[in-house]
Amino acid sequence: MISILGIVIVLGAICGGYMMEHGKFAVLFQPAELVIIFGAAVGTVVVANPLPTLIRIGNGLAGVISGNIYTKALYLENLKMLYELFAHARKAGTAKLEEDVDHPEKSQIFAKYPKFLKSHHALHFLCDTLRTAVTGGVDPMEIDSMMEIDLEVHHRETHEPIAALNTMADSLPGLGIVAAVLGVVLTMGALGGPKEAIGEKVAAALVGTFMGILLCYGIFGPLAGAMNKNNDAESQYMGFLRMAALAFTKEMSPILAVEMARRSIPPAVRPTFQEMEAGCRGGGKSS
Repeated sequence: MISILGIVIVLGAICGGYMMEHGKFAVLFQPAELVIIFGAAVGTVVVANPLPTLIRIGNGLAGVISGNIYTKALYLENLKMLYELFAHARKAGTAKLEEDVDHPEKSQIFAKYPKFLKSHHALHFLCDTLRTAVTGGVDPMEIDSMMEIDLEVHHRETHEPIAALNTMADSLPGLGIVAAVLGVVLTMGALGGPKEAIGEKVAAALVGTFMGILLCYGIFGPLAGAMNKNNDAESQYMGFLRMAALAFTKEMSPILAVEMARRSIPPAVRPTFQEMEAGCRGGGKSS
């Protein structure tokens, strides 16, 4: 929601300054200019990108509006889940763990964490890694290399909608000029008429340039930046899962494995060791 607040501040500052100069908002209301600029900008995105990228742009914008989901509470919940999973594997054996990762939707452990089950990429990333580990005979560093490749591919995929939105934002000032030129053409056709009519057409042409620059630097550019920050938060979360899986493959104790994962969490949302221990084992002594 803070992104919406930011857009409100941008628009409020511009409108407030315009009102201080006794400007008339009716002059700024030029639907035709908006149709030309925004419609053409959307068209450039559709031309340049496949449907899956367009869908991810929509999902990314929805994620910006809903806010960052990678909170301290989510990390704490995931630390507890990982501890239960690793402790279960140590107690019941890797054969039981293999059943959980082969069919996570039927797992009693994963069933306690519906948010993680809904995060399909994170779920498949963790389960595929643990499945490879329990097959045996695979060096932990080789597993880490596989995880790194997986994350690199995912990072490239998640960057595509951001690049597309940035390209759209960069095109808006130019399209604003296109709208302004069309406005000048209409003005030329009105020469010889009333001065008021000519003035209105000139104003409409200038509003096109104004809208293009405002939409670029005031709305869509910042939205692309916010999407990038959300992607960074997701990358940090996936790195957290990577550290946990790597610790497991090195046969660390469950509490030490989740502690290694906890250390990889960004400081702003990182639970303390005491919070992690209380969530994982009810505050018992670590081993």
